[in-house]
Amino acid sequence: MSWLLLGGAVISEVSATLSLRVAAGGRRAWYAGVVLGYVLAFSLLSGSLDAGMPLGVAYGVWAATGIVLTALLSRVLFREALTPVMIAGMGMIVVGVLLVELGGAG
Repeated sequence: MSWLLLGGAVISEVSATLSLRVAAGGRRAWYAGVVLGYVLAFSLLSGSLDAGMPLGVAYGVWAATGIVLTALLSRVLFREALTPVMIAGMGMIVVGVLLVELGGAG
């Protein structure tokens, strides 16, 4: 259950961040989606912690997945840059989070 809640938190956070990009471009009505998305994201993250997920794992997975999804979707939706160096950085973030998760299991 904690992983399902965390997945919802990631989706909500990424949606809010992408909405922020649209709102900052002049479409102010999208700020409602920003606020709703972030409130929902933190609520779901809290639920994941309440369900027993360790904070270091939850926050690491949430942040890393959010970074990668936001960068990829920003490329697709807004045609923002996605360079090989950025891709390598995202790979290092993912590896780091996996190491934190594996270290917590021991």
